[in-house]
Amino acid sequence: MNKNNKIHFEVSERKVLLRIFDVLFVLAALYCIGNVFDFEYLEESTSNFYSALVLAIYVNIIGTVFEMFNLQVASNQYKVLRSIILTASITVLFYLLTPVFSAELPTNRLQILIFYVTLLLALVLWRTIYVKFLASNRFVQNVILVCERNQVEELILELENSDPHYRIVAYVNSDKANNDLFEYHFVQHIGVDELVSFVNENSLFEIVVASQNAEDITLELYQQLLHLLESGTTIREYTQVYEDKTQRIPLHHITKDFYKFFPFNRSNNNQLYLLNVKVMETLISVSGLSFGVLLIPFIALVNTMANRGNLFYTQERVGKNGKVFQILKFRTMIHNAEKEGAVFSSPNDNRITPFGKFLRKTRIDEIPQFINILKGEMAVIGPRPERPFFVKEIAEIMPFYETRHVIKPGLTGWAQVNYSYGESMDDSLVKLQYDLYYIKHRSIFLDLNIAIKTISTVLFYRGQ
Repeated sequence: MNKNNKIHFEVSERKVLLRIFDVLFVLAALYCIGNVFDFEYLEESTSNFYSALVLAIYVNIIGTVFEMFNLQVASNQYKVLRSIILTASITVLFYLLTPVFSAELPTNRLQILIFYVTLLLALVLWRTIYVKFLASNRFVQNVILVCERNQVEELILELENSDPHYRIVAYVNSDKANNDLFEYHFVQHIGVDELVSFVNENSLFEIVVASQNAEDITLELYQQLLHLLESGTTIREYTQVYEDKTQRIPLHHITKDFYKFFPFNRSNNNQLYLLNVKVMETLISVSGLSFGVLLIPFIALVNTMANRGNLFYTQERVGKNGKVFQILKFRTMIHNAEKEGAVFSSPNDNRITPFGKFLRKTRIDEIPQFINILKGEMAVIGPRPERPFFVKEIAEIMPFYETRHVIKPGLTGWAQVNYSYGESMDDSLVKLQYDLYYIKHRSIFLDLNIAIKTISTVLFYRGQ
């Protein structure tokens, strides 16, 4: 039997590990410093259940906003240091301003500074341990890929780029018509007859089978995989792994088997969930429009000087069930920007004015869309609505594109918070994969995740 004695962590497990130990290190450090030096404020913050709970919640929520639990950031000592400083600073500020539940402010203000420094150093210590040990090569998940030879490069890049600890060390060519030796960089090609011995001789996490057609799996390969499965080796299908790692739907791989992904998440027809969403959207829209009204004099003033023309801009977009509606935005482009026809906007689009770029980066230009939400044409969270011209063009090239219209389009969404600006068909495919993942896994927890990541997008000036 193949036994893998190495310690491995899945993506979700690593994120839970980071969250738990962030809190444990902070509370332990505050408790120790408070007791050793008799600082009442630090002691009260850990000995009182409600105070400790509030602090733990703040560390987790604010840490999410500043990407403390993004594994790409967490594995880089320099990137995570910025996140730690921002998280510690805002956490302490919120904690100090929280009435009733947090510890009573000390008469000796020096304790507040010590509280901040202790929390900051506790996070630095734990995250240094994580980078040096838990994010090291000893925790890499070594994997064998079973696929056709012409798929090797694409599949390896997709999986390894999504998880820095997931490594394809070998592949088995399932293509009966082309069984030539072919090695991609450091990925070894092994024959079907060598599969069992290779697994037994190496510490492997799992085998991923990526053959699109069942007939590609020869009887010999099937028997080898069955033998390994019976001996305890984990074997998973590629689309399952891809979805877990990338949080996208692998449209390029599932082809005609898309029916396997229907029906979409039950939340799309869950009346209680939809009612809760409607109530929250109404509250958020009213709050957003109230904030927007306060900004209008400033925006109008700058607009007359730096972007002369209409303050607002309307444009046709495709909504739920393919229904076309007029989206409302603050204008960010020059007058008559599309005199040569409709084209994808890009990050460095010279049609966008300097002030318009600021409005886009801060997402202020989208505040008027709260009116579309109140009218029922849009949701706060969902796939971004696209123009009819591009929908028709993309749908002719990209299967399942119009599937994103089964729910209302959103002001923000899973694609927007996970992917950069879409300025090509390839970008549209990636964003579609994220959109369909959201539709499939839609839930209150995913909505909260998107909301928090949207705050990160605004704070880090990444608006599109």
